Amino acid sequence: MIGGISRRILDQTRKVVVGREEETRLILECFLARGHVLLEGVPGISKTLLARAFAKSLGLEFKRVQFTPDMLPLDIVGGFVYNQVKNSFEFRRGPVFTNILLADEVNRAPPKVQSALLEAMQELQVTVEGHTEPLPTPMIVLGTENPVEFQGVYPLPEGQLDRFTMRIVFSYQPLEVETDVLQRNLEDIDFGEVEPVVSPSELKDMIEEVQRTKVTREMLGYLAKLGQAMRADSRLDLGPSPRALVQLLHCAQARASLEGRSFIIPDDIKARSDAVLAHRLRLTREVSLKGLGTNPSKVIADTLEKVEPPR
Repeated sequence: MIGGISRRILDQTRKVVVGREEETRLILECFLARGHVLLEGVPGISKTLLARAFAKSLGLEFKRVQFTPDMLPLDIVGGFVYNQVKNSFEFRRGPVFTNILLADEVNRAPPKVQSALLEAMQELQVTVEGHTEPLPTPMIVLGTENPVEFQGVYPLPEGQLDRFTMRIVFSYQPLEVETDVLQRNLEDIDFGEVEPVVSPSELKDMIEEVQRTKVTREMLGYLAKLGQAMRADSRLDLGPSPRALVQLLHCAQARASLEGRSFIIPDDIKARSDAVLAHRLRLTREVSLKGLGTNPSKVIADTLEKVEPPR
């Protein structure tokens, strides 16, 4: 069932977004793994377009927030306002109360506003002045960010990066695909073409199917060995947290389920290691100066090569 529904979702997003099938699949896997996604790329590369099309194909409530340097935390989570008719304060919900929240250019807001999402992303609830409100479920944050070299952006703190299950890097398209993109945009894009192709009950069943995907003790040991090997790597100041390994496990379950398997294999972990771990790791200053920059993907690849998977 889950494979057929995923193909229908990909077909719907393809109506308005050209050449982003792999990115759509990764977002779907993260959604089924009950995580959140960070979409990184230069402006104008279809990050927001894909988020809107994905939300509509699922038939879920979608809200978009444009992050700016003058935002306040209450602009995200909401707060208490005075009701003159009732002569009392009442809680007014912010845009975070939705199924799919597009946090557009999340790294343009100051750190205090970025941190306002932490409780919502981790606990699926919001607390303001001692008042706690649960968020609707399912709920996923799709955060878009520009590369840190751009002016007017703030690097996301490690605590918030660790809440994003995956980081998906949007690169420029190959020649043939970009030609198709130009062809598609000769006319205005009509989101009316995108139709919901999955019911709320089917979504619930898909998430539960992913949770039932079998994981052997040997696979858990393999994942733990990968985490400890990266933490011991002298090239890293910060290795993967236990939360990162748990989220990698959930994404491996989602990938296995979309592949039509009821159990995970080492290739599921290997295929999602970079998307789940790279944004959480921090290289030492010495290694960065030697030319690896801020991308620890080589450390991940070397670890995957070194640690023997179960047979």
